[in-house]
Amino acid sequence: MNHQDATRRIIIVEDDTDFRESIVESLLLAGFDVTGVASAIEFYKKIAEEHYLLAIIDLGLPDQDGMVLAEYIRRNTDMRIIVLTAQSSLDTRITAYEAGADIYLLKPVDFAELTASIYSIVGRLEKDLSPQHKKTQPEPCSPRKPQPWVFSCKGMTLSAPGGETIKLTAKECALLEILTSNPGRTISRQELLDALDYPDDKYGNRSLDVLIHRLRQKNGKHNVRIPIKTVHGSGYCFSEAIVFA
Repeated sequence: MNHQDATRRIIIVEDDTDFRESIVESLLLAGFDVTGVASAIEFYKKIAEEHYLLAIIDLGLPDQDGMVLAEYIRRNTDMRIIVLTAQSSLDTRITAYEAGADIYLLKPVDFAELTASIYSIVGRLEKDLSPQHKKTQPEPCSPRKPQPWVFSCKGMTLSAPGGETIKLTAKECALLEILTSNPGRTISRQELLDALDYPDDKYGNRSLDVLIHRLRQKNGKHNVRIPIKTVHGSGYCFSEAIVFA
């Protein structure tokens, strides 16, 4: 596959579901084509199907040490590597660079720093490929703001900017009403639990996770993505413009 075809394709290997989804959503908003997987075996399956520009890998994976994965990437692909880990020791950092890491970032990472690191790698690759690419180097962008979503709590529907209407349950309406009542504001898990009458225990938190996951899966016929963004360690927000019918 041509390098140009994959200049915005990224794969993230991270077993923490919330953190992985948060990174995926952040990079999607920055304009990248992002795939998230939870294990090394899922990673190997994905790279057999697609060519990726860059891999973001956690060192503490459930089925294989991230260092081994980095070495495999370096030896068998032309992907660039960002290691994203909570391990801060100098020895670990040096080992990661020896294994093939281009950039080593510590959790919790600022998403602006992560995005800037990716653009730095993209820029260097384009410069290496052809001088013509210098003019087309992508620049960090703000989330696109197309036509707004339209939410009707009374009608129990959410309409995408392209016009497709997604039907909602009463609980999904209640969740969206909370998330969209203060545009741009992150709503904490505790606020959501209280507002939705879920108990603050394992059962209640699981019910909230299922509700959010189910709503995110309602992509409609045209596979539109409902922009409920995970703000790691804080809560959730509706990340695009919305109006109310």
